[in-house]
Order: sequence, then C-alpha cells, then structure tokens
Amino acid sequence: MKNILIIGAGKSTSQLFDYLYKATQKFDFKIKLGDLNVEAAKAQVLHMPEIEVVSFDCHSPKDRAAHIPEADLVISMLPAHLHIDVARDCITYKKHLVTASYVSDEMKALHAEVKANNLVFMNEIGVDPGIDHMSAMRVIDRIRNKGGKMLLFESFAGGLVAPESDDNLWNYKFSWNPRNVVLAGQGGAAKFIQEGTYKYIPYHQLFRRTEFLEIQGYGRFEAYANRDSLKYRKAYQLEDALTLYRGTIRRVGFSRAWQIFVLLGMTDDSYIMEGTKNMTYREFTNAFLPYHATDSVEIKLRHLLKIDQDDIVWDKLLELDLFDNHKIIGLENASPAKILQKILEEKWTLTSQDKDMLVMYHKFGYEINGQKKQIDAYMVTKGEDKKFTAMSKTVGLPVGIAAVKILTGEISKPGVQIPISPEVYEPILDELEENGIVFTERETDYLGYNPDSIIAV
Repeated sequence: MKNILIIGAGKSTSQLFDYLYKATQKFDFKIKLGDLNVEAAKAQVLHMPEIEVVSFDCHSPKDRAAHIPEADLVISMLPAHLHIDVARDCITYKKHLVTASYVSDEMKALHAEVKANNLVFMNEIGVDPGIDHMSAMRVIDRIRNKGGKMLLFESFAGGLVAPESDDNLWNYKFSWNPRNVVLAGQGGAAKFIQEGTYKYIPYHQLFRRTEFLEIQGYGRFEAYANRDSLKYRKAYQLEDALTLYRGTIRRVGFSRAWQIFVLLGMTDDSYIMEGTKNMTYREFTNAFLPYHATDSVEIKLRHLLKIDQDDIVWDKLLELDLFDNHKIIGLENASPAKILQKILEEKWTLTSQDKDMLVMYHKFGYEINGQKKQIDAYMVTKGEDKKFTAMSKTVGLPVGIAAVKILTGEISKPGVQIPISPEVYEPILDELEENGIVFTERETDYLGYNPDSIIAV
C-alpha cells in the first residue's frame, strides 16, 4: 500500500480530492488529509470516508514528525512560503513531494539533496504555473524536433467568471486566493523582451499597459504583464527568441478600473490603518483623498483621478459600495490591501450556483525551412459550481495525476523540478485531455509582434 499525505484543504483542492479518491479504487493507495481547520477539511471530503482527516499545523515539528514519516508521497497545498519545512522533512524521511507553487530559492537549494536521495520534488504542477509549462513545452519541443527555430513565445492565463455567471460590471469573481489578486503585480517591475529589446513596466503603470486577445466563441480579453516573463527563458531554452512575454488575462476594461485602486493606494499592504474596526466604506475611500471643507468624497475622487460621471469606471466604483456611509469595515489593524480584499469579497465571491472559467492562450512564432510560421493555441475550461470550479480542476488534476505517476514509477527523474520534460508533460497532458482540458491549435503564417493587434484564434 502507498500512503499519500495531503497538507491543506483550500479553494483549489476539491477536484484533487475527487481524483485521488477515485485513484484509490484502482491503486492500493491510502489518503490522509491534514489541515488546521479539521471541520472544514472534513466538509471537503464528506462523501469520501476512506480519506482520513487529521489536525495538522505545518509550523509544528511534532505534527510533521507524526504524519510525514507514514507517507510515501506528500502533496503540499499550502501557500508557497510554507512549503520549505515540509520539504526538508520529506528529505529527512525520504518522501516524494508535489506542490503547485513556484519554486522558491530555498526549494531550489534542496536539489542536490533531493537528487542524492532519489526523490522527486515536483513543483509548479498546477495551472499557472503548471499546465502553462506543459502545454507550451509540448509545442516548443514539437517545433524543435521538426528543425524549427523559435522566434516568439507569448503566454497568457487567467481565472475568470463564466459568461453565464457574469453579473457585475467588473466581469470578474474570485476563483482562487483573493489576497493574491489584490497584491498582483507588486514586488518589482514586470520585465520581458519584445523584438529583441528588454522592456520594464513599474507597478504604477502595469494596469495601463495591456495586450488584447480574442478567443473564438468567448470574445475579447486583455492581459497585463506578469512580474518576470524572463524567469523561464533558460528552462524553455528560449535564449535566442526575440520576444518572450507572459501575462494575466482579464476581461477588457478591468485593468483600467483596477488602476484606480493602485493610484489611490488601496492595494498597499505595507502599513496598518488606524481605526479600521469601526471605519465605514466611505471613510476608507476618503482616507486616500485630500481634505476639502465642502466637496464630497465623490467629487474629490472624480476630480483627483479625472473620472467623468458618465464613465463606466465610475459605475464600477459605485457598484462596490465604496461611498457607503453605513457599511463597516470591521477589521482590526488592517492594511489598505486587506480592507480592499474584504470589500471585494463581498461582491465578487462565487455564489453556490456560479461557474468560473479558466482561460489560457499561447502564441508561438518560429522559422522552419526558410518559412516563418505561427501557432496559436488556447484552452478554456468551465467549472461546475462554487465547489468544483475550473480553478480547482486545472490546479487539482495536474497535482493528482503527477502524484499518482510518481508513486507508480512513471515519473522517476529525481530532483527539485518543474514539469517541462516529455517524461512528465506527455502523460499528464494526455490524461488532462481525457478529463476535458484540451488545447485547440491553429497554424498560420508568422505575423510577428504587434502590440496594437488583436490576436485572433
């Protein structure tokens, strides 16, 4: 019997539990789920009695020592910064590890030890990062195997609300960690390369420098640049590519409205505001505006940011009740970002019947036999409801599939890694296709890079 320990039962785990539970009927697996909130974790696996649920504090050496040694493989669904203690214990007890998170410097430093112990530490095996790596490398390797030379690679992904559940002016609802949405783009300038020139976008300009794309059957989208598009240049072997750009997808108009929060300072998480417990939404908004003896909060904001009263951006702000003088923040010692998150969650949380949507798009430009070609590839996946979301499917399935294939020996290359080798991405993408996660491709003549063009798929 093989034992799997899953640590964490957050928003993106429902499909993971469902997949692994079904796997126990095919393989001799036993699953244990550890979480600080035992009752919430039990609710996640209510109809899966074979999954044992235990109290687990990842900060507790005692809890880790009680459960990690019993496992053959550990799946950590914790926030990225909490993986490292679990990872070190996995080395100590010689256990494989799977995470959906970006590889941190601390995780990367464990590579030699992990490899020496013949362990697989598979990271970045969710959707973004994860499916983006695998789907991109499948096409890039195919181009290279035919003798082609990569000229351009652009990749975009975003968790959105499905059209049938899109009932707010922002065309957006939370399908993953709201805090990450509020803090998106912070921590340094976005950097990428376009037509051989390095480009940088500082945070205060990020949401006003968007690309546009259109996906057949789903309409028009926009995308803002990820923080470091060059991070995977070496891993993808794209050192000679003239353009490398990665971005986050939103519906058109979202970014222009979000820029209001950036300019006001509402996304700042670096300090605590006073009196937030009893502060009204209107007082929160007014805290970022200059004093005026007679002008209203609304007039001050419109004047400061030059927003016309008939601008759709103004309607979007009104929709969030930012000027309501009765609604109370109700948070102690909160940062602006934490308060903004609370306000947004009130409006952007999926209802029980809402469906989300995961959109991913890749553009490959390459040269082969003296001809320049382009491949456009996209994937759209919709969720079933608030629990079985597209986000939980596209995160949870790759994690679960990778875990099973590591335990069965199909994935065996040791070390700290991401899913960019054919040994990993081919079987996982094949199984994802069996579960409805499919990329549609179209090949045309190479159009080059044009920041003003609409990407037609």
